[in-house]
Amino acid sequence: MPDKFDPYREGLVVEAETIWPDELGEWETADKQPIEKALHEDAASCANLEYVRVHTGFCRTITVTQDDVDRVNA
Repeated sequence: MPDKFDPYREGLVVEAETIWPDELGEWETADKQPIEKALHEDAASCANLEYVRVHTGFCRTITVTQDDVDRVNA
């Protein structure tokens, strides 16, 4: 279940992960990188955001949706 954007946890993020679901098709790494960067820079706007507790803080995990891709490419 996705989390809501949390400014407190954001301050403790030490890792970032991006998950690309199969339904978005195959993307080249070079095409994914700018989208991933934009999503993590504006995590509050992502539809599927999760904070995973790690030893030193949190890992922000974003599962990319078509809406996210459309928003970034607009």
